[in-house]
Amino acid sequence: MIFLSMLFLGTLIGFVGAGGAGVTITLLTVGFNIPIHIALGVALSSMVFTMISGVISHLRENEVELKTGLIIGLGGVIGAFVGAKFSTIIPENILSIFTALMIILSALILYIKVYHNDSLNKYLKVPTTSLAGKKFYIYGILVGCINGFLSGAFGIEAAAFIQISLLIIFGVPLLKSIGTCMLIILPISASGGLGYLTSGNLDFTIFLQTVAGLMIGAFIGSKFTHLAPKPILKFAIVAMPTIGGLILLLFH
Repeated sequence: MIFLSMLFLGTLIGFVGAGGAGVTITLLTVGFNIPIHIALGVALSSMVFTMISGVISHLRENEVELKTGLIIGLGGVIGAFVGAKFSTIIPENILSIFTALMIILSALILYIKVYHNDSLNKYLKVPTTSLAGKKFYIYGILVGCINGFLSGAFGIEAAAFIQISLLIIFGVPLLKSIGTCMLIILPISASGGLGYLTSGNLDFTIFLQTVAGLMIGAFIGSKFTHLAPKPILKFAIVAMPTIGGLILLLFH
């Protein structure tokens, strides 16, 4: 049942083109009554495999700021591992609430980007020059550590937070921010998953079913993305994490 459910969810994720870690957490905890710590470990670890093809594609299209992604990813490795360890000391009921709130906050950022992108660009002060020297490395490691910690502690890919960081701190163009964000998520997911594994919060049976379902479903769903009207896609991108976060918050 977990595999079939993830197959359906993966199809939606592939159709929408969104990460779906928050919805995966909600489905595992609320739908299958799996402890939140294990659900976070499974969801975060699954992102490693769902991000690989996207990163390769963006690298081939030269849509990745490689140096920026690697430096932030390095900080993210540290933050994600610490975050995963930190989550183990938080009681399940409290962790569920904070995870739900993080998912809803991510959905809010997505809503602003999807429906009010012009206003966002108007009020955000995007740097006209790239960071360089010591400041680049210091900011990169700090941004990576913070986003990695959030991702590791709450099992989300933190894509919305990473993209905002890339835009307003590093001045990465929007097109390249998507590919760079995926590159950053890759080591963060791996490190966070390792943190949950070493804490005994990664169930391999659930993990394998989740990864298989998501990857097969995403492949199928992506074939239908071009058939959907743009308003439906925009609505689905925001609706998926919003519904997932609200369900987790209300029924955890």
